[in-house]
Amino acid sequence: MKTRSIIALMALAAFSLPVTAETTKVLRGSEITESALIDALSPEGGIRTRSIRVFRDQPDAAEKAASASMLITFHTNSADLTPEARHSLDVVGRALNMDKLAKHSFIIEGHADPRGGPDFNQRLSQERAQTVRDYLVRNHDIMEDRLTAIGKGDNEPLDKENPIAPENRRVTILTKPE
Repeated sequence: MKTRSIIALMALAAFSLPVTAETTKVLRGSEITESALIDALSPEGGIRTRSIRVFRDQPDAAEKAASASMLITFHTNSADLTPEARHSLDVVGRALNMDKLAKHSFIIEGHADPRGGPDFNQRLSQERAQTVRDYLVRNHDIMEDRLTAIGKGDNEPLDKENPIAPENRRVTILTKPE
């Protein structure tokens, strides 16, 4: 009986602890798919599948903008897209043109790691966000007014333990609230 009580208390304690670790998933390479992007960017907050409602992992998902972080690669110290980045952005463009996302507008955030200094990183992240926006407009016929490019510099690293981690150099797309 004591063992069950101890196990029950441990379980209760585990579920009541606050979660402080960063939980943002950065999509890479083959993880960037139309279905993954539609799921992440749909502002409805869940997917309906035969009367089962699936909710996002975050308890406050309704309060946050729907978003997808992706590892979109650029040539070093430039806003020039790599061939891998173009391929990933072609997937993004197809997803943004699908029925579930076609009526929404998005913010494209560029992020950098701290290696170049704050002013350089701010400018570079803005140029990279703008490059992504321009690529999607030019190559996927997405209306310009649906996409806003914002450079975030090095202010929002995902991996604070390793400042030069690849996930700190990313592009995040957020659905604009209606």
